[in-house]
Amino acid sequence: MEYHEIIEEGVEPVSPVGQYFNSSALCIYIIGVIEFEVPIHGLLMQAMSLLKHVFLPINPRFSSIMVQNKKGEKRWKKVDINLKEHVRTPIFPKTLESNDKWFQDYLSRISMEELPQSKPLWEVHIVNSPTSDAHGSVIFKLHHALGDGYSLMGALLSCLQRADDPSLPLSFPTLKPSNQESKSTKGICSSFSWLLSSAFYTVADFGWSMLKSSIINDEKTPIRSGNVGVEFQPISISTMAFSIHQVSDIKSRLGVTINDVVTGIVFYGTRLYMEQMNSKSKTAESTALVLLNTRNIEGYQSINDMLNTKAKAPWGNKISFLHVPIPKLKQSRSSNPLEFIWEAHNIIKRKKQSLAVPLTSTLLEMEGKFRGQEAVAKHIYGTLSNSSAVISNLVGPLQQMALANHPVKGLYFTLAGGPESLVISIMSYMGVLRVTFKTEKDFIDEQKLKSCMQSAFQKILKAAKEISDKTR
Repeated sequence: MEYHEIIEEGVEPVSPVGQYFNSSALCIYIIGVIEFEVPIHGLLMQAMSLLKHVFLPINPRFSSIMVQNKKGEKRWKKVDINLKEHVRTPIFPKTLESNDKWFQDYLSRISMEELPQSKPLWEVHIVNSPTSDAHGSVIFKLHHALGDGYSLMGALLSCLQRADDPSLPLSFPTLKPSNQESKSTKGICSSFSWLLSSAFYTVADFGWSMLKSSIINDEKTPIRSGNVGVEFQPISISTMAFSIHQVSDIKSRLGVTINDVVTGIVFYGTRLYMEQMNSKSKTAESTALVLLNTRNIEGYQSINDMLNTKAKAPWGNKISFLHVPIPKLKQSRSSNPLEFIWEAHNIIKRKKQSLAVPLTSTLLEMEGKFRGQEAVAKHIYGTLSNSSAVISNLVGPLQQMALANHPVKGLYFTLAGGPESLVISIMSYMGVLRVTFKTEKDFIDEQKLKSCMQSAFQKILKAAKEISDKTR
């Protein structure tokens, strides 16, 4: 079916970041998976109704295509949409044993497929086949040009309700710094010394970020192939889960934050994997590119609030990135895995004093004005390809959700289409921390990587309990 342009009034400018993510250099997708704890045999008709009456009205971009005028300016152009062309219902074998592999292969394959530019840039896949993780699943594939994870999660939540009582709103965990961190900051750092530190860290971080985005590549290691055209190679997507209760226990025992603990576990697990695959790589220079939500707000606003031009957390791609060195696996850290937590704590604390993130965003805006959006897209491509891993996270609700009265058992997401060998995405939902790995297929051994992450978690948990017991 050909899509027909509606009226000129339906034209909306594409944001600069939206243009970066849908260019000749980059084509990035957000992949979200909802797992159900009951069979979803009758979900198709209900889902079509939700898409038509709830999803599409959320934002005009969901029923628009990206067009370019004679001046080269990109716009969102509203079109007629046929929902049947955006909803797929794959059929898997009936044996549960093979369904896990079929689902993983299917998810990896559709994540790599490029959406046609002649249609609105999203798809929904309703998988009415059980796996070991769920009785059925719904996969959302949305182009990053439509919005970032925060915006698209807000749109997704608009289609879901609380399973226990749909009349009540969903609530989210608060992200507050530990008492130790807040007290030390107030007691030690004067305003003058903080400004000096901030200036120093800003110059250092900004300069290093520019070098890493342009001329300095990470070494080739078991997590970075460094091959040209990695974004076109087959990928594999897999997940694992940690108990938020246990992560919170480590946080409380060490007096740090949840982010410190999770980052420390990811860094330690990554280094254990690198050492296992190549012992020399445990001290290689490796960098993680952390994607950040630049909105100064906790939790999710309603869609109406997001679409308000004066909103504190508006719809769109309000993100930036931060280069974070992955701590090396030195002898002292091998014997005391908690050093990865302390190192993550110190890195995150120091980065908070730096203004490199807003400076980087400003630089990209200026580069876009003078050199064009394609040049910025190539700059971001270089930033991604020069790094060893991309890390992203989203906060999910505390209560169980339901889609059309089908209780949601699990929820996770990842990014696809980028020139990196490893993407680590983290999402909390209902007391579980789901970690998703998007890996370059046949290069990274995902099973060994997950085993190393589990080992890192167990070693850190054990060490935290031991150090806490000694202080009693």
